[in-house]
Amino acid sequence: MATSFSELKRSRSSSLKTLIDETNKLSSGNPNAQQEDRFWKPTVDKAGNGYAVIRFLPAAQGDELPWVQTWNHGFQGPGGWYIEESLTTLGKKDPVSEYNSMLWNSGIEANKDQARKQKRRLSYISNIQVINDPSNPDNNGKVFLYKYGKRIWDKINDLMNPQFEDEQPVNPFDFWEGANFKLKIRQVEGYRNYDKSEFDSPEPLAEDEQLEGIWKQQAALAEFTSPSNFKSYDELQAKLNRVLGIDGGDTSARSATVEDVEPAPAPAKAAPAPEPVAATNDDPPWSTDDDDDGMSFFEKLAQDD
Repeated sequence: MATSFSELKRSRSSSLKTLIDETNKLSSGNPNAQQEDRFWKPTVDKAGNGYAVIRFLPAAQGDELPWVQTWNHGFQGPGGWYIEESLTTLGKKDPVSEYNSMLWNSGIEANKDQARKQKRRLSYISNIQVINDPSNPDNNGKVFLYKYGKRIWDKINDLMNPQFEDEQPVNPFDFWEGANFKLKIRQVEGYRNYDKSEFDSPEPLAEDEQLEGIWKQQAALAEFTSPSNFKSYDELQAKLNRVLGIDGGDTSARSATVEDVEPAPAPAKAAPAPEPVAATNDDPPWSTDDDDDGMSFFEKLAQDD
C-alpha cells in the first residue's frame, strides 16, 4: 500500500499487475455499508434511463486495494424482513447460506424456490470522483464512495484483463493512466441494464497538485470488511429463525416502518426446514450477480430496520 503520494506515483507500474492478480483471485475463489451521503448513486429518469461520467480512484491511504467485495441478503418472510450483511464476506459460515444449502440439496422444488428468493447479493465498493452528473451538477468534481454490482465489475475486469492480443491492459483505478467511465443505464425488461456503459481513452485525471488533494479525500475501505461491523453468527441465526418462523422463532414481530415502504415484493413463504444435507457446490445457485438496482429497495429498508 502507498504511504505517500509520491510513492503512489512511483509504484503505479506494478499496481496493474497486482490488481489483475486480485481480480483473478476473485473469479476463482470466495471472496456493509450503510447508505450515507458519502455514497454516490446515479439518477435515472421516469423511464429508468440515466447517464453520468465517473472516475474510479486508486487505493486510499492505508488500503491495499481500490475496492472491497461484499455479500448481503435481503428477503421477506412471515416474520418480517431479513436485511443483513453476510458473514461469507469475511470467509466465515453464515446461517442463511447454510440454510439455503440445505433447502437446495433437499431436492424439493419448493425449497429450491425459497433458496433462490433468499439468495445472497454481490456488491463492490470503491472510491470515485464524479466527472459529470447531469442530474446533480453539484456533485461534479467531488469524491464519493460508490457501490456497484458485478455487471460494472465485469467491465472493470475486462479493461484490466483484455481478451485480444492487440489490446493493452489498462488500470482504471490509476490517476495518470486510468480512464473515465461513462455510466449508461437503461431499463430492460424491468431491470437496470449497464451493457452500454464503457471506458473512455486513458488520460490523467488532473495535475499532480490536484491529484494529491483528491487522494486525501478518499475514504478507507477497510471498515466495510471489519468484523466489528458484522453481527455474530448467533445473532443472525436468531433473526433468521424469527423471520422464517422456524425453531420457535417469533413470527408476529414486524417492523411497521419496513412494511410501509412501497413497492414491497411479495412475501416469501417459508418451507419446512429439511434434514441437514452437506453442501457440495462451491458456486451456489442461490448466489446472484444482480446489480445495485435490486438492492436499492432493500437498503432503504435496512436504514429503518
